[in-house]
Amino acid sequence: MPLRTSWSEDKCPIARAADVLGDPWSLLVLREVFMGNNRFDGLKKELRVADNVLSERLRRLVAAGVLTAEPYSTGKRPRNEYLLTAAGTDALPVLHVFTVWAQRHTQSTGETLMRIICTTCGTESASGAWCQTCGAELTAATTAWDHPKSSEILIELANAGARLESRH
Repeated sequence: MPLRTSWSEDKCPIARAADVLGDPWSLLVLREVFMGNNRFDGLKKELRVADNVLSERLRRLVAAGVLTAEPYSTGKRPRNEYLLTAAGTDALPVLHVFTVWAQRHTQSTGETLMRIICTTCGTESASGAWCQTCGAELTAATTAWDHPKSSEILIELANAGARLESRH
């Protein structure tokens, strides 16, 4: 018996999107992959998630075409790194909208907010899809995050998207 209802063939596009991206672990996996953390052990460490839960979410995201699993080790235990597909990079505005909404409507235990930076003009954006200053679309190639979990000043999302672009 499935743990939840499948909405993969629902007439409503919101239901179909929720079927793929509506799970909190899936959104957090995507956040990590955008930040360049794309191997199982790194994801497990950062997310503090059980092996079976992470394996299932990665399997679902690969099956849905959001990530690809590319082997990087073929030893005794083959290992994959998980790379964004075009569908995966298209989910970036969803993560941005979640960020903007959460910073407006939820409490944070810390004072540091996540900033979405348009790398085209260098300004902070409060939008999920477009820079309000220069009008550039906020894609992996034109966005950086000032993320409270990172020790880096800015996380260039183009680094996560570069692998996708170099494979086409």
